[in-house]
Amino acid sequence: MFHKEGHKIIIITFFIVIGAALAVNQFVTLEWLRMLLLITLIVLLVLVLQFFRNPKRNFSTDKNQVLSPVDGKVVVIEEVFEKEYFKDKRLQISVFMNPLNVHVTRYPVGGDVTFSKYHPGKYLVAWHPKASEENERTTVVVKSEEFGEVLHRQIAGALAKRIVNYAEEGQNVTQTNDSGFIKFGSRVDVFLPLDANVQVSLNEKVKGGLSVLATT
Repeated sequence: MFHKEGHKIIIITFFIVIGAALAVNQFVTLEWLRMLLLITLIVLLVLVLQFFRNPKRNFSTDKNQVLSPVDGKVVVIEEVFEKEYFKDKRLQISVFMNPLNVHVTRYPVGGDVTFSKYHPGKYLVAWHPKASEENERTTVVVKSEEFGEVLHRQIAGALAKRIVNYAEEGQNVTQTNDSGFIKFGSRVDVFLPLDANVQVSLNEKVKGGLSVLATT
């Protein structure tokens, strides 16, 4: 199962690989070189399919939990001053995604979208300290029953060249539903109330829509 954001790229890649493979068979006479080129083309197709995969998962919602919005590794758990929306101290949990992770972004909580904004920017590596303020990014705030307003921010990385955001202000959303997609690697920051009970540790691997980041 592949995400809708990858359909066009997958089709284009498939035809490029088929065309290139036919050309290699027709014009490359050295057997070892032909095999090397064909294997390279197959690996390219597999990597594209891998990146846009959207595996079927058995999600369950819980208003007393904040779920990880993406697959990846927890790289930040700290109290910070959130400058864009809250303008006060929040608990930040950040998940870093490598190019092999599933890159669907899911709503960590359900409720009403109170803020949704896209910011153009740079493409610093996603773990750079200034990435959350200077890179291309989207900020989405959802007001939930138990946690109040929860902010999650998609941040482009060095390879990511397009962030897709589905959230619209005034929209009522369901926890674990698609919030967006980041093409080719990056990071997602989640900002919670300071009294949220963190359920993950640094360097822990998490699954989008399944792993619990925090509870009430």
